[in-house]
Amino acid sequence: MKKILTLFAVVGLVAFSSCEGPEGPPGVPGADGLIAQVIDVNNVNFALNGDGEIIDFGFTLYPGDVVLAYRATGVATNGGTIWTQIPESHYYDDGSLFFTYKFNFTRVDFELYLEGFELNTVPTNLRTNQKFRIVIVPGEDPQISNKSVNKEDYSDYKTVISKYNIDDSKVKTINL
Repeated sequence: MKKILTLFAVVGLVAFSSCEGPEGPPGVPGADGLIAQVIDVNNVNFALNGDGEIIDFGFTLYPGDVVLAYRATGVATNGGTIWTQIPESHYYDDGSLFFTYKFNFTRVDFELYLEGFELNTVPTNLRTNQKFRIVIVPGEDPQISNKSVNKEDYSDYKTVISKYNIDDSKVKTINL
């Protein structure tokens, strides 16, 4: 009987000790590669036909990442920049569309451009020396995610950086 109890004790010890390994190191925020990126693009000049700039990210986006673009439209009373999400449309006095700041992107680059009517008449102060902020929010891989997709509101820059814990003091700058 003593031999059977010893046998059960040894088997139990082996079974329970193999269920758990050593504890790994503590997690590091962003170690999974899901870090929001912020890029300032300064001195963007649009051609009279609305052509703009195609700019490389310098890295490749993951499937599911969200790219947001904002244009500097003024200075707040606290001295901070006012960011307006693009597309951003401008209208004639009669309410018809004049032009729109637009952007598109691939996994390796993005394009800023103007779309509209009579683009050669867009005032110089709205066509030259423009500043944009590009925000890349890490997303779920749409191929492996089974979560339902919620349409997020990304129009308020301050809300976006707060929601995704973005440190916008660490901004990559591109001067064109």
